[in-house]
Amino acid sequence: MPDSTRHVNVLKLLILGIIFHIVFIASVFDCYFKSPVVHGMTRYGSSSGESKRLVLIVGDGLRADLLFTPNGFSSINSATEVVAPHLRSIVEKRGAFGVSHTRVPTESRPGHVAIIGGMYEDVSAVTKGWKSNPVDFDSVFNQSSHTFSFGSPDILPMFATGATPGKVRSWCYDEEAEDFTKDATTLDTWVLDQLRVLFRNASQDATLNSNLREDKVIFFLHLLGLDTTGHSYRPHSEEYMNNIQVVDEIVRETEKLFSDFYGDGETAFVFTADHGMSKIGNHGDGDPDNTRTPLIAWGKGIRGPLPDSSPSSHDDFSRPWNLEHVLRRDVSQADIAPLMASLIGIDWPVNSVGVLPDVDHTRAGFLNPRGGEEALAHMALANTRVLLEHYRIKHGKLSSTIEFEFSSLQELKQVHVLFYKPFGPLEDMGDSGMPARIRKLASIEQSLREGQWNEVRRQSAQLIDTCLEGLRYLETYDRFLIRSIVIVAYVGWAAYTSIFLLPTLDSPPVVASRKVVANAFTLLTFFGFAMTFWIQNVPWTFYIYVAFPCYFWREFYLQGIPALLRVISQPSFSSRQLFVYGLLVVVSLQSMVAAYTYRYIWSVGFAIIGVLWPYCAWPSSTLSQNWKLALQWALSCLVTAVFPLLPVDKKESLPTILFGGAVMLFIGAAQTWSSDSSPSFKNIKFSMFFQVGLLVATMAVTASSVVSLQAKNGLPPHNQIAAWSILVISSLYPFVFQVQHSSRSKIIALFLSFSVCFVVLSISIEGLFYSAFTCNLLLWIDIEAAVRKKLGTNGSTPKEVRSDGYRFRADDVRIALFFLFFVQVAFFGTGNVASISSFYLEPVYRLVPVFNPFLMAALLIFKIVAPYVILSAVFATLNARLRLPSFSLFLVALTLTDGMTMSFFLNVTDTGSWLEIGQSISFFCITSLLLVWSAGICAAGEYLMGDTLIPAESIRGKKVT
Repeated sequence: MPDSTRHVNVLKLLILGIIFHIVFIASVFDCYFKSPVVHGMTRYGSSSGESKRLVLIVGDGLRADLLFTPNGFSSINSATEVVAPHLRSIVEKRGAFGVSHTRVPTESRPGHVAIIGGMYEDVSAVTKGWKSNPVDFDSVFNQSSHTFSFGSPDILPMFATGATPGKVRSWCYDEEAEDFTKDATTLDTWVLDQLRVLFRNASQDATLNSNLREDKVIFFLHLLGLDTTGHSYRPHSEEYMNNIQVVDEIVRETEKLFSDFYGDGETAFVFTADHGMSKIGNHGDGDPDNTRTPLIAWGKGIRGPLPDSSPSSHDDFSRPWNLEHVLRRDVSQADIAPLMASLIGIDWPVNSVGVLPDVDHTRAGFLNPRGGEEALAHMALANTRVLLEHYRIKHGKLSSTIEFEFSSLQELKQVHVLFYKPFGPLEDMGDSGMPARIRKLASIEQSLREGQWNEVRRQSAQLIDTCLEGLRYLETYDRFLIRSIVIVAYVGWAAYTSIFLLPTLDSPPVVASRKVVANAFTLLTFFGFAMTFWIQNVPWTFYIYVAFPCYFWREFYLQGIPALLRVISQPSFSSRQLFVYGLLVVVSLQSMVAAYTYRYIWSVGFAIIGVLWPYCAWPSSTLSQNWKLALQWALSCLVTAVFPLLPVDKKESLPTILFGGAVMLFIGAAQTWSSDSSPSFKNIKFSMFFQVGLLVATMAVTASSVVSLQAKNGLPPHNQIAAWSILVISSLYPFVFQVQHSSRSKIIALFLSFSVCFVVLSISIEGLFYSAFTCNLLLWIDIEAAVRKKLGTNGSTPKEVRSDGYRFRADDVRIALFFLFFVQVAFFGTGNVASISSFYLEPVYRLVPVFNPFLMAALLIFKIVAPYVILSAVFATLNARLRLPSFSLFLVALTLTDGMTMSFFLNVTDTGSWLEIGQSISFFCITSLLLVWSAGICAAGEYLMGDTLIPAESIRGKKVT
């Protein structure tokens, strides 16, 4: 096969693989996490409120335990016993409190949507931006008469967009004020100052004064300081403690402002947080420190503190708070929205899935209504109607039955799902011919007319639970179908990539009748699914999910099966070897799956490939001739194996950062001095001297920046400019300044290029890992070359040789598994776990001190990419060192990769603890993206090393060994 044709085929495979894996990442959201937003519901709410106005105060990033625990900051000399005395006094003397449990992702946008909208956005919504409101959902702000909001420009505009014009008014500080290197408490005091100005202006503005004094008014105070401080200094720091004290004082001053302005005692207050904060100062995943936030409510319409219940409402989490004499009433975060709506008597957000805590008649809630038990019964019925209406709309999108509306009207629903099976507990028809949900609702209304208030609440609670089960039933209705399609697609991808390994290109042309059968079956399958999807009005992504496996299996049927049968029929084929290598693949891939949870398995993997493999599996002659190389390989693997064993939680350590820089300098200097004195190598030496100089400059600038930031003096502007300049120059240098390198010197040049990144963006040991990982990869090239040279033509391989010169060897499977192992370790070796909150932000402040989530994320991704650049160059060099055509070994790896992806897809869960949910999503997404990286790695390696590797033509026509 001409070399250009081969590259075209491989390029098509790479592009198709990248598109396939990126598209199928969305399948996890279609399968497990669908948007809860539907439209067309009738509104319901409380007929009258308990207070005239509501004040919602959100301490962004506040952990419940650090707010309530006495001596929670005992390691700080200036710490007081009670960090928030005003809020604690409310809990003990005037209000109700508990823990609000958030959902994944624990980010500001979904957290505020749950609090204010009463709904949980699908997990992918966090990617839609913080400021925009791309999903048209309802909120308590939109149902109020007026909402006055103060705070961050990242949160407030989201609720103003789409609301009734003029209803939601916002005051935001400038984005530049969100500077992580400065005192973030000023963001919170700014909010209080603006509230003061608002009330002061009301004395001169009659319209504003009238709006403020209307009923059903909401005030929203978004206090971002804690989140910013937690990111900068971590939640157990003195700065975070001081910020809590500032928030406590703001709450006290806010109460005073409302008392002075209104003086009527008709204000209700709700204090909570959108998410917590992990001990390393991040959030986003399901870590309990991120999901447990405080909830305190007091004021008009809210009960006072109650003695603890029996059994106790407290557990090991809250016992250290010394509040066991007071009842703790926990809620889900979405339950706060119906609580607020009930307090001021507005319609509940139509998309709300929250449950008013007071619906449960067996436990105390948060309200103390004027109407007593009767008012609570009406609220419980309203809660039931809201959720039933939500269910009715979703059921109507699937059902073709005639539905009875609550107003006794009937409507014919459009057919959407063939052979639809309704949710029995709500849809079973009784003797009356009416669905169970209608009969149960009628029973509740009858109890209400008879004045059986507790019975209304009891029946409402039961129907609400059943309705939530019904909503889940409808949301997961298509799950089995999607899972089946996804698994068939991933297996089809593996089968399709195997075509590029099997000797199919020299096969006779495909029989015409066989092609007709394949095309007919493929088209029939695709259009059969497409017609079903069109009838069911499913998302357009479903059509793509079916198109991929149809194409994969068609190609495998036409090309792969004949070639596979021919290989099996050869005398050299060994079913025993096939079983052994198949078992090796399964065990290896599943071990890597387990290593996402148990990081020590990566270290065990290094011990196996570094010690057990050479000393147990190599022929004795190979080991004796290469014992020095084997010893270096073993030591390198064992050193690199240390890093996955180190704790994930790290603190900024300038000495460790500089030590890592010194090790990288040593590696660069060693390569420089080992070069010979030929003219071409003089250019190499000059180039590396320049790169070493950039690294030294980076170490100096980083040391200065770290000292300044730790002293809270901010980031000096000249340091920021210098750091950015060096990072850009160093990263681009090997691509712009062309030098005739050897393969090893080219890899070292790339290593030095990204060493700057591992100084300026490191918090601790990352530079040391980067150095150890690079040395390990360089030795891998020599190890594989030594093993392949000794095996020669004695390895057990099929006789067939593809027309591109590649002959598949069984040992190529092991090399591919090594490659996949290094792909994973490049990500996890620095202490990252499969969690979006495990990436440290402190180093980013040396380049971007002002909050800019996308630029910060880009820098973190750039840091993650750096080891892959080295891996790509090494893998391309290895491919050439073994005298194989380009991408040959990668094609073997590509056939194996999705064994991990399928495992993670099936392990994704949307139930259980939020830690489990968040990790399951992260695991699937990360492994999918890492496998996409595998394609990019090989393509990048061939490009980067193209001028140093053996030309492809030199392989053609030679005996492949």
